[in-house]
Amino acid sequence: MHFIVVKFTTKPDWSERWMDLVAGFTAATRAEPGNLWFDWSRSVENPAEFVLVEAFTDDGAGPHVNSDHFKKAMQDLPQALASTPKIISRSIDGDDWDVMGELTVE
Repeated sequence: MHFIVVKFTTKPDWSERWMDLVAGFTAATRAEPGNLWFDWSRSVENPAEFVLVEAFTDDGAGPHVNSDHFKKAMQDLPQALASTPKIISRSIDGDDWDVMGELTVE
């Protein structure tokens, strides 16, 4: 699985509109055959920071970055960003989330 986490810092006037800006990109990515998840979160400490956690099958990440909706997002998103996003992108074993062994809820 290809596991990716990206941190986006928006300009103040875009923070409340960010999710609207990425809505089409999000829907199109989630519909891709190799997409496992594509989930947004917002920082509780910095309301201008959005975190994207995404995963693809081993064959899915390549087609994603070559898709029309990815290319369009790379053109559309900079207008709303205060800085270049930060990313961690790794191939890891597995194909889904694991259960946390240190904390079990019964």
